[in-house]
Amino acid sequence: MEITGHPIDERINMEKVIIVGSGPAGYTAALYAGRAGLEPLLFAGPEPGGQLMITTDVENYPGFPDGIMGPDVMDLFRKQAEKFGARIRQETVESADLSSGTFSVMANGVKHESRTVIVSTGASAKWIGLESEVTFGGYGVSACATCDGFFFRGKTVAVVGGGDTAMEEANYLTRHADKVYLIHRRDQFRASKIMQERVLANPKVEVFWNSRIDEITGEMEPRKKVTGVRLASTIDDTKSDLPLDGVFVAIGHHPNSDIFKNSLETDENGYIKVKPFSTETNVSGVFACGDVTDHKYRQAITAAGSGCMAAIDAERHLESLGA
Repeated sequence: MEITGHPIDERINMEKVIIVGSGPAGYTAALYAGRAGLEPLLFAGPEPGGQLMITTDVENYPGFPDGIMGPDVMDLFRKQAEKFGARIRQETVESADLSSGTFSVMANGVKHESRTVIVSTGASAKWIGLESEVTFGGYGVSACATCDGFFFRGKTVAVVGGGDTAMEEANYLTRHADKVYLIHRRDQFRASKIMQERVLANPKVEVFWNSRIDEITGEMEPRKKVTGVRLASTIDDTKSDLPLDGVFVAIGHHPNSDIFKNSLETDENGYIKVKPFSTETNVSGVFACGDVTDHKYRQAITAAGSGCMAAIDAERHLESLGA
């Protein structure tokens, strides 16, 4: 006997809570939902553990005064969620149907139904696209000045970009670095006027106009680190080498919300909208948390906090249904 489209060993079980995405938000939601006895099912997605998995030292997460490696702290998050009954699958949700009171997601061709869904799919930094960018990721290459700027005290760094995010990153980094180069492909910024004025008036910032990074250079021994960049002119492609200690890519983030865009309301940039002081989306019973909703803070601690909120919101929703 088969349930339509699904062999008997893949039959649909009605879940109370399905969490789509891991990272600090998803794992915290799983922890709280697990402690509430909801036995949440979490799909870790294509980047299990989220952006902290490519972060080396985490020094600003409470409870770790000596710092901790990003992958290590996410392993602790996962183990704690599992301790309280969360079921974590290393699978990616390919599609979701949130059109009715009973929701469903498809992962590895198998349909899973639930009374509530928590979306914690995060956001992915946009990168330049260089192989050396991957090589030195977490070893001098970063997409978050707030996360990693502290490691560049007294150093020289570069910020790549021309929008408000790049201006914010450059200004922030001047609190730590002795010198900040701002590298932009064009001859004018697209950032707001006030943000441009702050950067251009900062004596620690020097702008390289009409320039792109052709290569990130560095050393592998005795320890992996960035030592500079090779710049190329966007006008005549002439090359020049610039010694520095770190590169911050600030050309934007892409919220991982594509599979939900037909169901959930998003802003113009694709971030899922939630009600004020809540994680409720425009679909009753569907909640969103973490960086997929947050274009402003994008910190592990804020993501974790919103994951807690989402689990509590889901629990209360289930209570209202008498589930």
